[in-house]
Amino acid sequence: MDVIHMITASSSKPDPSATDATRRRYQRLSPIYDVMEGLAERRYHPWRTKLWSQVPGLNVLEVGIGTGKNMPFYPAGISIIGIDLTPGMLQRAEKRAGNLRLRSRVELHLGDVQQLDFPNGKFDSAVATFVFCSVPDPVLGLCELKRVVKPGGRVLLLEHMRSPHPIMGAVMDFLNPLIVRMMGANINRQTVENVRKAGLEIEQVEDLWAGGIFKLIVARVHQHRVDLSQR
Repeated sequence: MDVIHMITASSSKPDPSATDATRRRYQRLSPIYDVMEGLAERRYHPWRTKLWSQVPGLNVLEVGIGTGKNMPFYPAGISIIGIDLTPGMLQRAEKRAGNLRLRSRVELHLGDVQQLDFPNGKFDSAVATFVFCSVPDPVLGLCELKRVVKPGGRVLLLEHMRSPHPIMGAVMDFLNPLIVRMMGANINRQTVENVRKAGLEIEQVEDLWAGGIFKLIVARVHQHRVDLSQR
């Protein structure tokens, strides 16, 4: 069964040229993506376990699902809708879902977190792991997560970001253009601040490794929504 569906555009307005550049970059990387990150995944496994142990609700959105690296960590009993910008990544995610016998509760879509075609409050929670380093407009994407997660629901992020240490942060700023061209990921995003800019209420920020570069973030959608997407 083909579990990949097309997500069409909503009323959000991401930069189409930046989005297309990101799509092409990750499409190019998709055949070797798992090999590229193989060594790093050894460190990421316990972090993924920790994140998914905190995901509330039974109806969950995973954005930037990629090749499906989070699938082995999905809690029993939940249903997942996973989106990704890149067909090549989703083809590998579909294969992984089949190998793990998850197709009955995992639905895959082509889509852009900056422009989700889901109704307000559809999901109990939303998850992204190492995604918002690559989203062209991260605050717009986070605003979209706020919109599609029900009031009182959670947004959980596992991300790397700019070092809080001045010298290391400056080095990351200097290297960022090169890293983006090579790998597609920004290394100097200030994701905690971006979560706040999107109007989400931060409940937890946990430093995981490398002096605060890697963090687990848990945020709550306010009971009364405030739309900050027009900044």
